[in-house]
Amino acid sequence: MKRALKNCDALRFEEFFHGGQTGTFFKIKEMICSKQTAYQRIDIFDTDNAGRVFALDGIIQTIGRFEFMYHEMLVHVPMFSHSSPERVLIIGGGDGGTLREVLRHEQVEEAHMCEIDEEVVLAAKEYLPSLSSAMEDERARLFYTDGAEYVSQFQEFFDVILIDSTDPTAGEGGNLFTKEFYSSCKAALTKDGLLVAQTENPVYDTSWLEMAYGRIDMAFPSVKMYKGFSPQYPSGFWTYTMGMKGDKSIAKKRDDNALEKELQYYSSDIHASSFVLPPFLKESLATLKEV
Repeated sequence: MKRALKNCDALRFEEFFHGGQTGTFFKIKEMICSKQTAYQRIDIFDTDNAGRVFALDGIIQTIGRFEFMYHEMLVHVPMFSHSSPERVLIIGGGDGGTLREVLRHEQVEEAHMCEIDEEVVLAAKEYLPSLSSAMEDERARLFYTDGAEYVSQFQEFFDVILIDSTDPTAGEGGNLFTKEFYSSCKAALTKDGLLVAQTENPVYDTSWLEMAYGRIDMAFPSVKMYKGFSPQYPSGFWTYTMGMKGDKSIAKKRDDNALEKELQYYSSDIHASSFVLPPFLKESLATLKEV
């Protein structure tokens, strides 16, 4: 739904987190889309200094100026950690940014994107072209269903699974943070397959991070967390957790200089350094393993 709301000094978007104790706000230059779907509320608006912002249920999903930082780290660390990622599953990611980065890899033969809310994909196609353009790629397969149910249909099929979900308390995101879900993902991976899930931030949402990491650790024989900077999310300090079914190495296995020259955040040096965690976070994860 197009809103005729432009250049209104009083129009602001506010997101609260940390129990409502802190948050972020944007002055809205123009409201592009605002609608309620069967699952969640979609808001898309333009700002003067951050570009186009996409939110679900009042929670920011992407900011045009910064989205590459999140999408490149979610995707390229696992994709370059696999020797030949031919079949990839994305659960969530309806804006298309994760799919865009996956399909930069020429090895990929098919990329399944499972998004429960088709309205998110339709809105992205209409209002977020820089994110959604890869949906037209012949290697892309789009499915509109529950991600936990979808992945449970496969056995040893995918080389890489990427969980680009909303927060555990938002929309349908909660069922993508369960031990049963992660176990289904493990079963759907090939023998050297790996999973990466966004696992929140260690500043405001420590309990969510610990929950996700702990459950992935219970499902996979080897687990590593890595970090990245993402100013579109609370604190800007974001984590990703990799579950490895077979090969336990986190070293970069492939080089693609042409692709890496196109990227704005990920690099070989970033790949290696992202697994170096600060002591407070290492101690927190070590405590979880001792329980």
